[in-house]
Amino acid sequence: MPDNKETLLELYRKMVTVRQFETMAGEYFAAGQIPGFIHLSIGQEASSVGVCSCLRAGDYVITTHLGHGHMIAKGADLKRMTAELFGKKTGYCKGKGGSMHIADFSIGILGANGVVAGGLPIITGAGLSIKMRKTDQVAVCFFGDGATNRGPVHEAMNMAAIWKLPVLFVVENNQWSSTTPLKDSCSVVDLNKRAAGYNMPGEKDDGNDILAVRKVTAKAVDRARAGEGPTFIENKTYRIKGHFEGDPQKYRTEEEVKSWQDEKDPLNRFSRVLFKKRYLSRKLADQILAEVQSKLNEAVTFAEDSPFPEPEDALTDLYIDS
Repeated sequence: MPDNKETLLELYRKMVTVRQFETMAGEYFAAGQIPGFIHLSIGQEASSVGVCSCLRAGDYVITTHLGHGHMIAKGADLKRMTAELFGKKTGYCKGKGGSMHIADFSIGILGANGVVAGGLPIITGAGLSIKMRKTDQVAVCFFGDGATNRGPVHEAMNMAAIWKLPVLFVVENNQWSSTTPLKDSCSVVDLNKRAAGYNMPGEKDDGNDILAVRKVTAKAVDRARAGEGPTFIENKTYRIKGHFEGDPQKYRTEEEVKSWQDEKDPLNRFSRVLFKKRYLSRKLADQILAEVQSKLNEAVTFAEDSPFPEPEDALTDLYIDS
């Protein structure tokens, strides 16, 4: 997969879009304009954009409660996403699902999932459908380090390995399972070692280095398309924000968070690479940021101007119309 100037700048633009969307969502949630709860993936942009950049439009993705970045990286519409967060009728789920239930089958997004590890059985089923239909698609499931300790992970990965399904199991190891650190919840430091129990390759990379993520993912995608079965990928990253917006984060220190922000922020690291290659200048970086912000402003305006669902809409989409 060639990493030419055009490709790298597009990756940078996507990462900026994810970061700014999440920042925007946090601000509007704090202002009381987004109902319910939201979970932000700030700090994990290299993982979402890096993995999805290796996929085709027809490939499948299942995401999690930290799914905004995956959605954007796969090509979701910013206006419909924002409208859904605002609870508006023009949103992906007609304003009735919120951020943890967004899906867009037209771009292969089979849905976000608020159930920890709930996406793995679904993506395994998608992988089985690919094999039965004999297409060359790939199915990707994102999940967190905490999810690796749940039963559905074992069931899904074991079945995918037995049937050699074209599935990528991507664990975004952000060091914290809600409020529990990795060392207190997992028996191994490197989660990719668990792949050996299913006789599938277990890869790991610096999940805050988008080029490292792309290299590992591209290899796994090629393997899946060739009919060689699933791969377990561990992207080691970090969740800068709390588990949910408003999380007091008493379980970790400000120094820990700041060290990841200062030293390993994926957006800053990638921008330094682009500056060194002379692909990116301060002027171009400012231009990209302004263009992204303009699109997000349009998305917010669209959401604010959209109507809420009517009360009688509460029971629609639950049953098949006769």
